[in-house]
Amino acid sequence: MQHLIRTSDFSKDEILELFSDARDFLDFQSNEILKGKIIVTLFFENSTRTRSSFEIAAKRLGAEIVSLDVGTSSTNKGETIFDTVANINAMKPDAIIVRHSDCGLPESLTKFVDCPIVNAGDGKHSHPTQALLDLFTIFEHFDGQTDGKKIAIVGDVRSSRVAGSNRRLLPRFGIDVNLVAPDCFKYDGDEYKQFNNINDIIDDLDIIMSLRTQLERHSEIYFESLNDYAKDYCITEEVMGDRNILLLHPGPVNRNVDISDEMLKDPRNKILEQVTNGVAIRMAVLKKLVK
Repeated sequence: MQHLIRTSDFSKDEILELFSDARDFLDFQSNEILKGKIIVTLFFENSTRTRSSFEIAAKRLGAEIVSLDVGTSSTNKGETIFDTVANINAMKPDAIIVRHSDCGLPESLTKFVDCPIVNAGDGKHSHPTQALLDLFTIFEHFDGQTDGKKIAIVGDVRSSRVAGSNRRLLPRFGIDVNLVAPDCFKYDGDEYKQFNNINDIIDDLDIIMSLRTQLERHSEIYFESLNDYAKDYCITEEVMGDRNILLLHPGPVNRNVDISDEMLKDPRNKILEQVTNGVAIRMAVLKKLVK
């Protein structure tokens, strides 16, 4: 039995196989690959994009979805999440998709189940399917020629699980990862090049990945307002100029804070393409783990 907790759970060859399946699934024709399978979604954090993407992916494959309302679950009656998951497992689902604010929790649940666990985001740690869909979007845009491409991940790279998963995954496909953040949001490590300002590296870039400003993940106030942050880190027409740079964002976008209104209309922006690719990638992941 295989789980998806972090992107390293899949080899490079397995990821390329996922991409091949995802390409086939982009026609969005429903099929019965997972007919008769039951997949449980267990989201302890709010989610629109990821949850709906997984649910649509499962239904496109013919699976049944059981979406548990954790707001009324037994965890509010004193039951531990481990007991909750053990009880769900006793009902014999074919996979459980989990999002939780605690780093490492999805991995710890693997000891209590007889089915695959798919990590849909755990705290500041990992968001493997988001990184896979981001890489797939990049991979398709460059016709698989990703060696030597340079990406700047811009924003709160310290708190972002998307940044964490991408900085670990993208170098496996030859992509040079650079981090752009104010000092208070910098990654605590020296294995990646880090910059304070996007203009310091803009002329060398092939890809920019802007991140959502996650002020709720910090106990301290670093900026008086989002507008103060946006002055230096919003991706605008002025920043991009006429450069041929692919613009990505995991969503949801804080307009005119992460990315300007004008750049959200720009053809270099592939955010909605990422959303589309996300369904196809999650279909491929579920096919691999559940079939």
